[in-house]
Amino acid sequence: MIRAGVIEDHPLYRAAVAAVLTQAEDIDVGPVADSVAGFALAREPAGCVVVLDLKLRGVADSAAVHKVVGMGHKVLVVSAHAGQEEVLGAISAGARGYLSKHADGADILHAVREIAAGNTYVSPTLASYLLNSTRGLRSVLSERERQVLSLLAAGERDADIAEAMAISVRTVRSYLERIRDKTGRRRRPELTRLAIEEGIT
Repeated sequence: MIRAGVIEDHPLYRAAVAAVLTQAEDIDVGPVADSVAGFALAREPAGCVVVLDLKLRGVADSAAVHKVVGMGHKVLVVSAHAGQEEVLGAISAGARGYLSKHADGADILHAVREIAAGNTYVSPTLASYLLNSTRGLRSVLSERERQVLSLLAAGERDADIAEAMAISVRTVRSYLERIRDKTGRRRRPELTRLAIEEGIT
């Protein structure tokens, strides 16, 4: 089971997100609070995926992300504020994912599961901010995804990548689909060019 919590100061949105998480069979909902201080009072053991708004009372913005990450949790920011400054600030503070509040329940569940599995997740519309920043793909892709992209850029076929990483071809294709979703690049030549531009070769 994935343990998840919510920090959101808008009552209606907080209840909606908690309901979406509660309805998922693989998610166990922990503390639901209106502030970082309120969440901290619950003394939730480390390892929770916390759906966090940025504009909170008290500790807010990237400081809120930093505080929750410091408690040992994985942060998924879901915010109405999704400009380049907010996205880069949250990722720099340790957030593992970022969605705007235009995201629906399925998007939030997908992101929570990705983050719980050790990956990162940024909606494709926001990924361009990271790709254009100095942190580049290293902020968008997980270590395994970067490894797959590096082998692809070296000209390896799916079967070769699977053998080199000791995983199945199906898993390789799953990684490639995630990479395509996160970067917006679909064709192999585009992915190869992107890897070279970002120094992931």
